Amino acid sequence: MISFFEASLKQLSIHHTGNKLLEEYYKLSDAPLKIDDEVLGNLLMQYFLKPFEKVNEVYHFYHPNDNLELNEVFHFVHEIFENNQLFHEDSQQLAKHLYDVANHPKIKSGELYVAYFEKVQIEGEQLDVVGIFKSETKDTYLKVYPELDGFNVSYEQEAISINKLDKGCLIFNVAREEGYKVVVLDQSKSSNDAAVYWKDEFLKLKIRNDSYNQTNNVLGVYKNFVTQKLDEEYEISKADKIDLLNRSMKYFKEKETFDIEEFGNEVIGNAEGIESFKNYKKNYEEEYESPIADHFEIAESAVKKQARTYKSVLKLDKNFHIYIHGNKDMIEKGYDDDKSMNFYKVYFREEE
Repeated sequence: MISFFEASLKQLSIHHTGNKLLEEYYKLSDAPLKIDDEVLGNLLMQYFLKPFEKVNEVYHFYHPNDNLELNEVFHFVHEIFENNQLFHEDSQQLAKHLYDVANHPKIKSGELYVAYFEKVQIEGEQLDVVGIFKSETKDTYLKVYPELDGFNVSYEQEAISINKLDKGCLIFNVAREEGYKVVVLDQSKSSNDAAVYWKDEFLKLKIRNDSYNQTNNVLGVYKNFVTQKLDEEYEISKADKIDLLNRSMKYFKEKETFDIEEFGNEVIGNAEGIESFKNYKKNYEEEYESPIADHFEIAESAVKKQARTYKSVLKLDKNFHIYIHGNKDMIEKGYDDDKSMNFYKVYFREEE
């Protein structure tokens, strides 16, 4: 969805932000970086933009008071788009803002890069982009080079890998009234305050409610409904749960549009179950303030993403794994009174 074949890096300012709670400080540069080396420019482009090639979720800025101008990042980025002469000054303000929201002892210090790009493409449209990136992880690198009749080795400490962007966002100069189009990246694995501050506290983003998000959400909600909610209302075997998940994935892979009535009839096929799923979906929408339409176009990329999380494996003690990909009528569950153990009976035509 995002490509940068014709993109160019026009401006770059670099600052350093520490952790306010740990009494670290920030350091601001006096002027933008001059990039005269073409190879360096290409490496920076790869470092900043390549991680976004496979990002599909599009966000927009918001503020809890419903006044976009109160969102600090939106305000400073808007100034940059309106008057490029303010680029470096506003990059300094962005660094100060990041420092102010670093209110968790586990937030790492690092370099903050603010960049201005031209001709970055999103959803088929080439646009100017302000990029904000942060590097937190440092590595040590070895360099082997020829010397006289052999080789020598040197090293570089506290260096940055161009293949490991820790945090970043691209803000596209379009849809200003809705809070711009924004894509975000955060390599933090946990969900604590130290991990979510980039998106929630610094940027203040909400995901755009497009077909990708709708597809992703309804598949996620249905998966949780099958794996968590059904046990509360019905006695249902693990094999039946896997069958329900497989049927839902088949529906999304074969259809071009989602229709909740059609989905319920073809996938769930039970009036009580359909009503239970609709109520579960409604509760999700209310709790997360994220409405899911009853009819929308299916986004193939979201289906592929969710397919990786849909499990179709029966794990039996530590002895067997049974993968169920098709007709659940070919597997039967029973109980052996003599052995006091459960068993599965599997029917098949050919052994490979």
